[in-house]
Amino acid sequence: MNYQLYTQRRRRLVDQMQDGVAVIPTAPERSRNRDSSYPYRFDSYFYYLTGFGEPDAVLVLVAGAAPKSILFCREKNPEREVWDGFRYGPEAARETFGFDEAYPIGQLDEMMTKLLADQPSLHFHLGADSVWDARAVGWLNAVRAEVRNGIAAPSAIRDVRVPLDEMRLIKCPEEIATMRRAAEISTAAHRRAMQQVRPGRHEYEIEAELLHDFRRQGAQAPAYSSIVAGGANACVLHYVDNSAGLRDGDLLLIDAGCELDGYAADITRTFPVNGCYSAAQKDVYEMVLAAQAAAIGAVKIGASWDDPHQAALKVLVQGMIDLGLFTGSVDGLLESGDYKRFYMHKTGHWLGMDVHDVGDYKKSGEWRKLEAGMVLTVEPGCYIRPGEGVPEHLWNIGIRIEDDVLVTAQGCEVLTTAAPKTVAEIEAVMAEAI
Repeated sequence: MNYQLYTQRRRRLVDQMQDGVAVIPTAPERSRNRDSSYPYRFDSYFYYLTGFGEPDAVLVLVAGAAPKSILFCREKNPEREVWDGFRYGPEAARETFGFDEAYPIGQLDEMMTKLLADQPSLHFHLGADSVWDARAVGWLNAVRAEVRNGIAAPSAIRDVRVPLDEMRLIKCPEEIATMRRAAEISTAAHRRAMQQVRPGRHEYEIEAELLHDFRRQGAQAPAYSSIVAGGANACVLHYVDNSAGLRDGDLLLIDAGCELDGYAADITRTFPVNGCYSAAQKDVYEMVLAAQAAAIGAVKIGASWDDPHQAALKVLVQGMIDLGLFTGSVDGLLESGDYKRFYMHKTGHWLGMDVHDVGDYKKSGEWRKLEAGMVLTVEPGCYIRPGEGVPEHLWNIGIRIEDDVLVTAQGCEVLTTAAPKTVAEIEAVMAEAI
C-alpha cells in the first residue's frame, strides 16, 4: 500500500483548514450479541486519511504555522494479540503510516484539552454521533475553564466532512485501480450467479454463490446487503430477506457488489429463472436497457448530474406508454410525475468508499457538473406491481440494470461492462449452467 497517498491527503486537508484542529475518529466495534461483535469495518473518512484499519483510533490534524498529524490508537498488548490478532501500537503506527506523532488512545481526552488551547476552530463531524458530540463538548468546556489563565477556546466549529466530501468525490488513479478490480470481482460473481440459477433453488442459495465468489477472489466483504429478489420480490427496491424459492417463469433481480480495500462495486442484473425471457419480460427488459444506454450516453465532463436521469426518464416514460401502462404524452407524464408509480428512484448515485458515496449533488442550488475522476452508478428500472389498469401479463415484473461508470476525458468508462447485460448475452451465459 502506498502510505504516501494518505500523507498527501492529510496535508491537503490541513491546507484547506488553514487554522484550527481537526478530529476524525474511526468507527467503533459493535456488539452483535453477548460476547460476539459484528465484523469490523473502519470509518471511511478516517481510513481515507490514514490507511489505518484498527478500531479504537482517532486522527488529529493541527493546521496553521506548525501543522502536524497525530494518531491515537491502541497500545501493543501481547496478551490480547494472542486472542484478537496483531496491533501496531503507537510507535510502529507512526513509523509505518507516516504520522508526525502517535499516542495511546487513553491519552486522547487529556491531550485534546492542550491541543485545542488557543486554537481558533475545531473541525469536527458534529451531529454524526451523539457520543462523540458529548466528548467534543467536554474538550471545549475543559479549555473554557482555563480562561482565567489566559487560555482561549475555539470560537468556531466547522464540519470537517465538507472539504473531505469534495476530496473523496474525485478519485485518484490508485482509487480507480481498486474500483476496477472490485468491479472485476463483482462482475465475475454475477456471471457465476446466472449460471447457478434454476427453478427450485432459493434466493439464499444464489446469495451464497455471490458471497463465495467475492471472498474467493480476494474481496473482504460485500459492499452492502445483497438483494436477491425473485418474482414479486423484485418490485421491493431494498428487499434483503433473500429467503423465497425461485419459480419457473419468474425473473430474478440481483443487486450485489463486493468491497475491496475499502472501495465498493454496485451492480444489478435481472434475468429469467428458467434461462429464457418471456415476451412480456423481454419487452420491459429491453425498455430498461435502452433507458440505461441513453443515461450512460449522457455521462461526460460538463454534463449536469441530472442529465443521465432525464435521458433515462424520457425512454422509460415512452416505453411505459408503449406497454399500455399509461396513455397520454411523454411530456405530460413527466410533468405530472405519474410515471413514479413504476419508477420511483433516481438513476444513480456517487460510488466510492461508501456504496452511496459522499459528495453534494447540487452546488449553489444547481445540479453540479460532472468532472473526470467521478464515479457514479447508472441504474434505471421499472417495477410493475399488480393494480387497477395494469395489464395482467406485466404483473410482478421488476427490472433494474445497474453499472458503475467512471467519468473520463473521453466521456465515460463502464467499469462493470463484463457483467452480461443484453438478452442474448444473459441467455447464453445461463445456458452454461454449472
